[in-house]
Amino acid sequence: MSIRQFLPPGGSAQDSFDAGREIRAVHPLGDHAELVIKENRDPLTVIERTHRTRIEDLIGVRVNRMRQSAYAYYRGTADMMCADLRYGADSGIRTIIDGDAHLGNFGLFASPERRLIFDLNDFDEAGIGPWEWDLKRLLTSYVLELREQGMKKSDIPQELRDISRAYRDMLLALFYMDATDRYFASVGAPDLLATGYRTFSKALTKARRRTSEQVLGKIAEEDERGRLRLALQPPLLIPYPEGRRERIRYRLNEYLETLLSDRALLLSQYRLVDVARRVVGVSSVGTHCSVVLLQGPQGEPLVLQVKEALTSVLESHGGLTGVTPKGAEHASRHAYRVTESQRVLQSTSDPFLGRTVDPDGRNFYWRQFRDMKGSFNLTSAEPGEVRAYAALCARQLARAHAQSPDGTAIAGYLYEAKKFDKAVSQWAVDYADVIEQDFEAFTQAVKDGRFPVTDG
Repeated sequence: MSIRQFLPPGGSAQDSFDAGREIRAVHPLGDHAELVIKENRDPLTVIERTHRTRIEDLIGVRVNRMRQSAYAYYRGTADMMCADLRYGADSGIRTIIDGDAHLGNFGLFASPERRLIFDLNDFDEAGIGPWEWDLKRLLTSYVLELREQGMKKSDIPQELRDISRAYRDMLLALFYMDATDRYFASVGAPDLLATGYRTFSKALTKARRRTSEQVLGKIAEEDERGRLRLALQPPLLIPYPEGRRERIRYRLNEYLETLLSDRALLLSQYRLVDVARRVVGVSSVGTHCSVVLLQGPQGEPLVLQVKEALTSVLESHGGLTGVTPKGAEHASRHAYRVTESQRVLQSTSDPFLGRTVDPDGRNFYWRQFRDMKGSFNLTSAEPGEVRAYAALCARQLARAHAQSPDGTAIAGYLYEAKKFDKAVSQWAVDYADVIEQDFEAFTQAVKDGRFPVTDG
């Protein structure tokens, strides 16, 4: 049953909040503890089907990255998780969600004003769906991270309840704000430095150094005529032939048309220098992804990333319909879903975020490549730092969900809901057990030769 059935026409934020509380009678909080796993579940076959849509010579790289740990495997299997989530509890409340909100999909990036911001940073699977799917994915990733760090299993449930409460508390705080204040709420460098955590300050320092010039030193070189070119670093970076560069040059003009006029005018002063295929992430390995090297009127470099937008796992495996925000043309619906969901979910977005469609129908979104982007190294972090990071992710996830009109209904649904904290934490622990079993089966299948492996 949808929350819309509990709302009067033209209802206020308080009406939405009250409706969220009322719907608990139909969708009880305790139901979120139950993990429903279908008997015919086959994660290895799901992985094989995913690989049919990927560039063949990169499948081995993807497998190699996924086999590093249970958490790495989890990062590469958002599709399987959506297939599992579709059979579980449903609050009946829909918002724009990230679709893949694990701990590694949060990070640092620069605002248009060059301020460092912490927020969600990957939106390949984003769209309209159940908000609790995001929270369950976040909490399960936290379980896997804590287990990798050696925390006793008996201590983990309380850790999870604390993170769930951080999400609830943030939603309630946002409910008491007006819509404009909610929209402008953000977490910047001063907020992170105020924690006093060394891991946070190190991440900020590293992100500030990561400019286009710094990135260029790692991925580019001069040719025999002194011209700047992207370097050959197979299989991770492979320059395209001239014909491919010309196709990107043509798409560059189409991309500029999707930007705000001031940003399009800025980029129109840059010329395309080189284009290369680039391997990124874990889940995205094997999708069509490129880096585009541009130079400005004074030779200044700018590196853009062009990444393929596929059907969201919310739709393909989660069984959801209507995941794309309104306003999309059919041909560009996947790229539109990614870019527009990102603009809603992030407190501020990449000024060069745009999209194109190839003649063969492939959707792509464009953004800056690594410019002042940073992540947090949790491997060497203290337990308190990992806890603070997870809570920060939960609060930013709440802020993202609160941008949708029914975000206030979530606040009502979770009002004083300690029972939910306990339930969703139990679900995350149980699902982490499933992931570890899946990972064992996956690594055995790799040893048996079912999946190829390539370094990278």
